[in-house]
Amino acid sequence: MRLLKKTVILTLIAILVLWSFYFFYMRPRHVVPILMYHSVSDNTSSTLSVAPENFSRQIKYLNRAGYSVIPLDELIQGIKNRKKFPLKTVVITFDDGFEDNYLNAFPVLARYKMPAIIFIMTDYVGKKEGYLTWDQIRVMMNNGIDFGGHPRTGQYLPSIKTEKELFFEIAGCKSDIESNIGKEVKYFCYPIGGFNNEVKKVVKESGFKGACTTNRGFDKLNKDVYELNRIKITNSDTVKPFHFRAKLSGYYNLFRHGKKGD
Repeated sequence: MRLLKKTVILTLIAILVLWSFYFFYMRPRHVVPILMYHSVSDNTSSTLSVAPENFSRQIKYLNRAGYSVIPLDELIQGIKNRKKFPLKTVVITFDDGFEDNYLNAFPVLARYKMPAIIFIMTDYVGKKEGYLTWDQIRVMMNNGIDFGGHPRTGQYLPSIKTEKELFFEIAGCKSDIESNIGKEVKYFCYPIGGFNNEVKKVVKESGFKGACTTNRGFDKLNKDVYELNRIKITNSDTVKPFHFRAKLSGYYNLFRHGKKGD
């Protein structure tokens, strides 16, 4: 009986410790996962590409598992207002503006009525093979997809030496998109996640209301809306379903290795 009593007490203590760890340490550090995609194509030799069938499985899983997919705008407004989002909340983003986003990703998102934002390099739109056209962008814009700047030529911004060139890339990208879609462009994305204080300053002064990086944001809890950490989704995340679910947990940023902003 003594052994049984001791076992019960130790079990209760362990449960209390785990409960306390989750509710007092983990839960306050939960962040809404911002998923980062690039290309959705069969060219899976690139780590930036997710096969269409795998992308479909991932989105189907979000729907089946009861995740609420919200626009980036809703998340950023919530962060500014210190809103607590439900645990199963997620944001979907795409970088670069590949044409396969329209051909392969958009039909899946439309089927499940899920919003997303695509960050585009405006010098590539309608000019470079394999990238979106303005007509395709307008079709998606009218069906739940938002667009942001990435910037004009996709240059690695910390390598730019003059403020004039930064404004050309960042503010110019915003102006390009707005003049073609007739809608305010609120959000920006740093190519390869690279930024520094000067880049952030120009993004703010260009009129953007927030910006996304990769895992280069210094604030893992995503309180700074100008350096929002995102989570890269790969083709193997369907093959390894536990890994995909870990990325959706809201605690992934706490345990992954971060990089310097620049």
